[in-house]
Amino acid sequence: MNPDRPAFRLTDDIQYLRGVGPKRAIDLRKLGIGAIGDLLEYFPSRHERQESRTIENLDEGTTATVVGRITSVRRQRGRRGISVSATLVDNTGRCSLYWFNASWMSDRIHQGMTVRATGKVREYRESPQLVNPKITTLDDDAAPVDESEPDRFEGVYPATAAISSQAISKLITTNLDTMLEQVEEWYPSEHLQTRKLPPRRWALDVMHRPTNERDVEPARRRLAYDELLLMQLATLLVRHHRRQNMTARPLNLTEEIDLRIRRRFPFSLTQAQDRAVSEVVDDLTQTRPMNRMLQGDVGCGKTVVALYAALVAVANKAQVAIMAPTELLAEQHAHSIARYLAKSRVKHDLLVGGLRATDRRNLLEGIETGALDIVVGTHALIQNDVRFSRLGLVVVDEQHRFGVRQRAMIRSKGPAPHYLVMTATPIPRTLAMTVFGDLDVTTIDELPPGRSRVQTQVIGPAEQEETWRFVRQRLEQGEQAYVVYPIIDESDKLELRAATTEFQRLSEAVFPVHQVGLLHGRMKRDEREAVMRDFVAGELDVLVATTVIEVGIDVPNATCMVVENAERYGLSQLHQLRGRIGRGRRQGFCFLMTGSDNATNNERLGVLASTTDGFKIAEEDLRLRGPGEMLGTRQHGLPELRVADLIQDGELLRFAQRDAGDLIRKDTQLRRPEHRMLRHMLMAKHGQTLKFLDVG
Repeated sequence: MNPDRPAFRLTDDIQYLRGVGPKRAIDLRKLGIGAIGDLLEYFPSRHERQESRTIENLDEGTTATVVGRITSVRRQRGRRGISVSATLVDNTGRCSLYWFNASWMSDRIHQGMTVRATGKVREYRESPQLVNPKITTLDDDAAPVDESEPDRFEGVYPATAAISSQAISKLITTNLDTMLEQVEEWYPSEHLQTRKLPPRRWALDVMHRPTNERDVEPARRRLAYDELLLMQLATLLVRHHRRQNMTARPLNLTEEIDLRIRRRFPFSLTQAQDRAVSEVVDDLTQTRPMNRMLQGDVGCGKTVVALYAALVAVANKAQVAIMAPTELLAEQHAHSIARYLAKSRVKHDLLVGGLRATDRRNLLEGIETGALDIVVGTHALIQNDVRFSRLGLVVVDEQHRFGVRQRAMIRSKGPAPHYLVMTATPIPRTLAMTVFGDLDVTTIDELPPGRSRVQTQVIGPAEQEETWRFVRQRLEQGEQAYVVYPIIDESDKLELRAATTEFQRLSEAVFPVHQVGLLHGRMKRDEREAVMRDFVAGELDVLVATTVIEVGIDVPNATCMVVENAERYGLSQLHQLRGRIGRGRRQGFCFLMTGSDNATNNERLGVLASTTDGFKIAEEDLRLRGPGEMLGTRQHGLPELRVADLIQDGELLRFAQRDAGDLIRKDTQLRRPEHRMLRHMLMAKHGQTLKFLDVG
């Protein structure tokens, strides 16, 4: 056997690492650890300082490490199970060790053992006690604690019931040196100096076993940069590949087409809408497919810009697919298009689930023959039997609500169609650069004239009756109101008010002389449409609803909104809900009701009361909840960031984006010898996205 050959390689399956085996490998794979090298990037969530102390110098409230000999062990049965205690002595005094509900500890320790014990110190019967300490068995002649030695830091790793933090820590520390020996540097030394980055091997070592606290941040910063650079490289390579290998049909705009389209709108476009139209049209006239995100605050007029683009496509004899995440929003888009295109020759229709077989068959025939110009729909648009004749433009509303596969399928319905994404959730720049980095971004930063700032208040339990009284006053002046609930039906598990039960209470006790309607996602389409028609027509004064009204519903006479259990929502979602009111000339009022006087919740909700700037709100939402919670579930292709923080590392992200751009310009396929490690790691992390690199 070659003595220079390591005991394992980083690419080896984790089950072959000594101390793992097939059963434990299953538990580790659930944590994302499939290869031995994955252990290197499974970082502690925090480090616990372990102060080396003699027993006489233990301080209550600290976490300390002592070395001594066990002089007695006791088991005791109590209401919470069997607890184990032991007496530990060194040459300065004695302390007790105590484990709650841990009968197995009495099999691990016995009188006469020399151990290192680490735990939180408390005072018990005027003597120090370590609670639930971690124990390491030492040789009988182990040296006593030297308090002059620097403090130790032990990593606390994210764990599960099947595998503890201690077990993960032991696995990593036992094998860390052998793993680190195999770590290669990714960048030339000049690059490390330019970006003021430490070596990767040093950074990995420090993340697992720092010798002092000040080293942890530069180590974390280096590894965060690596993560962000790989992500930016993947994004730019996808964009480059698309531009080089996909050809779209140009959709041209003439002055005559522009005039015809603008006549369809009973208003002039804002300057921001005109800028957005200009950017979109510039893309549509190219032979590479447009790949653009149109974002802006609620009510800024994104739909008008999207319809303008759709009519440019239709004027060029191309078909348009507009996909929305819910039937209600798809219906709202279809109604808007029908209103703007009244008496037009443009053929349009709505494709959703639940259509009668005959209607669906006729609609599919119209799509396939090209008789239909614009088709609005939900995920029903991506079914196999939907075949477009000449699809030229795809518009996706609220892209993050669709899975990655769904987004790819709608784009595959035509040969490289132009692609426009709309979102009413303002995306912070740092998040847009990572999640939607392959998209060009257009922002509408201006509201149409006449829109007033919605007044927002956080309402505690004591102020709720007064709030209902205020809403009744607005109703008596001929205005309308929404009351929003987080769930449809009451739940035994969640102590939340539900739309269906509260509908009865509001109808009978709060608004007895007003007409109250109910709207939620489980209602049949015909029922929902009837309720919305009645509300739009003013036949209903109050609409009790779930978050199905979050986007798309436009009722200018609705001026009041009450959101129950507001602490259950993200700030961006509340901001979108708030955007449903104040859409006419009258002042809007939004009341965020909370079930408690919790200061933290009320401070968070106070962000909405202090600003209507959707981007400021989105930044705060990102800081508080992270990208996964802010945009929805992880199925949406969000980046998995183990180290980088999209708020804290904004500058680092900009560096990574700039450096990735330079790399791709110099070496598109990353084939140069000095980029070998980067290419290798890029394929390891983003191989599924970058399959085309294998043949590049």
